[in-house]
Amino acid sequence: MADTVGADDRPLMARWCRTMFVATILTGSFLLFLVQPMVARMALPRLGGAPAVWNSAMLVYQALLLAGYAYAHWLGRVRPHAQAAIHLGVLIVAALWLPIGLIAMDLPADALPALWVPWLLGLSIGPLFFAVSAQAPLIQRWFSAASGGGDPYALYAASNLGSFAGLIAYPLLVEPLMAIHAQSLLWSGGYVMLILLVLACATRLPRTAAADHVVATSAPPGAKRILHWIALALVPSGMMLATSTYISTDIVAMPLLWVIPLGLYLLSFSVAFANDRWLADLLTRIAPITILLFGGVIMSGGYTERPFFSAGIALVLLFMISVALHTALYRKRPAPDRLTGFYLAMSAGGALGGVFAALVAPVVFDWTYEYPLLILAAGALVPQVYLIARLRNLWMARGGTKWVTLAAIVLVLLAVAGLRIGNPDGLLGESQQGLAFLIVATIGFAAIGARLPYMIVLAASLVLFGGYRSLELSIEPGARVRSYFGVYTVRNEPGPDGGTRELDHGTTVHGIQLRGSPARERTPTTYYAVGSGVGQAMLAAPALYGPTARIGVVGLGTGTLSCYAEAGQRWRFYEIDPAVVAIARDTGQFTYLSRCLPNPDIRMGDARIALAHDASNSLDLLALDAFSSDSVPMHLMTREAFATYGRVLAPGGLLLVHISNRFIDLEPVVAAAAREGGWIAVILRYRPSSVLVDRASASDWVALSRDPRAIAALRAKDSGWTTPTPRKGFAGWTDDYSTILPLLKGF
Repeated sequence: MADTVGADDRPLMARWCRTMFVATILTGSFLLFLVQPMVARMALPRLGGAPAVWNSAMLVYQALLLAGYAYAHWLGRVRPHAQAAIHLGVLIVAALWLPIGLIAMDLPADALPALWVPWLLGLSIGPLFFAVSAQAPLIQRWFSAASGGGDPYALYAASNLGSFAGLIAYPLLVEPLMAIHAQSLLWSGGYVMLILLVLACATRLPRTAAADHVVATSAPPGAKRILHWIALALVPSGMMLATSTYISTDIVAMPLLWVIPLGLYLLSFSVAFANDRWLADLLTRIAPITILLFGGVIMSGGYTERPFFSAGIALVLLFMISVALHTALYRKRPAPDRLTGFYLAMSAGGALGGVFAALVAPVVFDWTYEYPLLILAAGALVPQVYLIARLRNLWMARGGTKWVTLAAIVLVLLAVAGLRIGNPDGLLGESQQGLAFLIVATIGFAAIGARLPYMIVLAASLVLFGGYRSLELSIEPGARVRSYFGVYTVRNEPGPDGGTRELDHGTTVHGIQLRGSPARERTPTTYYAVGSGVGQAMLAAPALYGPTARIGVVGLGTGTLSCYAEAGQRWRFYEIDPAVVAIARDTGQFTYLSRCLPNPDIRMGDARIALAHDASNSLDLLALDAFSSDSVPMHLMTREAFATYGRVLAPGGLLLVHISNRFIDLEPVVAAAAREGGWIAVILRYRPSSVLVDRASASDWVALSRDPRAIAALRAKDSGWTTPTPRKGFAGWTDDYSTILPLLKGF
């Protein structure tokens, strides 16, 4: 009877054991991806919102993740129970850094992110992140030992589901519902629960010191196989970051957009490493077709008219590439006794992909060339099978037939290139363009399975349907420049009166200057036209503050506002991107500064950090123009930030905040900040009758002051100034709490 009961209990115990290990790996991965945006949010007021900060933070995360995987790989050399004792000790020591948060450290105004971010984050969360990052490979290896050799790779799918849940939970649930302090306590409680789960898993480890639980018995992978693992992990990782950059730079700068590519990247692991193989195998089989078709579509430039459709195409392409290459990784996985080394190679590949896309590409390229290059790399690595047997016979033939066919393909592609690039306007009619795409797609379908012909067609598709236009801009001197903050393009539009010159930051207009005469070149345009809120404030400044008014502007752009400067006034700009300073001041492409303010005082760095180091009462008027790119730096809109502006402004000073935004309604944020900070606020919604006269743009500017006379002076000039509309129940942003979800337009 006892033996029978014991036998019946084994399946139940096996299921319970698996559930416990899955819960542990889910919890660890959830905490790992929850802590990344959480700590980044904590660091905003201290480090600012510069992309260099996020790039440096990402490198810290990737370095700690790689170190955690290396630690898990080393730990696999000792007995299972010794592994448990060591790892529990590491978790407990790391718990000394709870509750999670940033250490107290005052940073200088000129702090370099590349130096300070790793130092600050490493000291603040380094031990915790290191301990948690080892969870995925270590718990999988423990599961293999505890289950008597069970396949642990399906647990990696669960790990990435946990990562995806943590990633999505932060912007959708945690940030909107909790202040930073409560978030810290939530994460700390989750960490304590993780220690208990690891302890429970440790009780299931075998008590023997058998060699097969410690020493790997399968054949070790060769250098070529390890490099293949790294390459298969590198391309999707780089592609994820490149897709985020490409979408936000060339398609649409939409808030929270970074969450979607990273979420799809994590989900691809869950598909590729799942026990049920049908979906992974299906997507991998059709991935070469998707890469060929969608790669050409996304490079064709249709995002101008259909940005969200094009963004969807880019996201599907990322998911298909990630699933296919991660499935290839799964197919080439080693035996479970080599598991930690496999994940170490994957982590190294992921880190290299991140370094390439986030750090190397912005320095080497003047456009997002990493995007088509990674599509090409995906085409070279993705598993392929011939679509039909006849094509297989053609490309596998030993004679010269396949080379004649390849030469014919090249000639056809050259003919299509002649039509595409040789067209005077650089574009074909819709029917001709469709025919060209059909020809290239048909040839590409015939080449699937044959790597060299397929790569030739894929490269031709990327060049012919958009890549050549980017190359033309790169060749044109001064037409485009790239920094860590984005891609800037200078466009000239001819006209009978001299035309215009425009600066675009991705898809957002950063400034337009009229050309043809000194008077036209000194005319403020776009959001800064005379009829705009900031234009009226600048014209009122001499009467309000005298001939020596002190003017500050956050965001240089093309330097348009400088043409409101008058003799005797003292101006200073706050600009975060050196590339913008070069375009506005040094290259001669825009002449606002040289015509109106030849020797401007420009403070480099994050505006809030720079203003915090400025003297009190040192400005009479401050214009805050840092939001036109549709990506809102929250730390510039918090209660504490407005307190900084109030300290720097004179008692009767005027603060102008530009809140024009395609996606976010910022009016409730400023209204709440005004109410809580004791400001009087008015808003001018400027809608020009014609944009053709001085290229004026519709704009919304909020003016704030603690002196009623300053607001009255603005209202006397234009009756269009009205009181901002507060939102019932909306809490103003603080350094401890902010969320954009309730402010998204259309929701």
